[in-house]
Amino acid sequence: MTIEIRNLSGEVISTFAGESLASRDLSGADLRGANLRWANLHRAYLHRANLQGADLREADLQRASLTSANLTSANLQGADLRGADLRWANLTSANLTSANLRGANLRWADLGDAVGYAATKSD
Repeated sequence: MTIEIRNLSGEVISTFAGESLASRDLSGADLRGANLRWANLHRAYLHRANLQGADLREADLQRASLTSANLTSANLQGADLRGADLRWANLTSANLTSANLRGANLRWADLGDAVGYAATKSD
């Protein structure tokens, strides 16, 4: 399966066909509904990326920059978000069940109706 990564203007800026996205600059990418289960996004730069409804189960998002990212209704179940920067991110209705948020910066993030956050915020 190949995923097209688009910028805010809708132009294809890259494609993903299973290779690692670690340390990649994906700022502003349109990844709505993308299947990124088990994806390696370690230290990826996803500032203002649109990940609405994306499947990020078990994804490696350690130290990723997700500032101002749209993660509305994203499935982050079991994702590794240790040290991730989620300032100003929209996590409304996101599934954070069993996600590792140790050391993640959630300042000013919108966690309205997020599932599983209460169980993980003290980890």
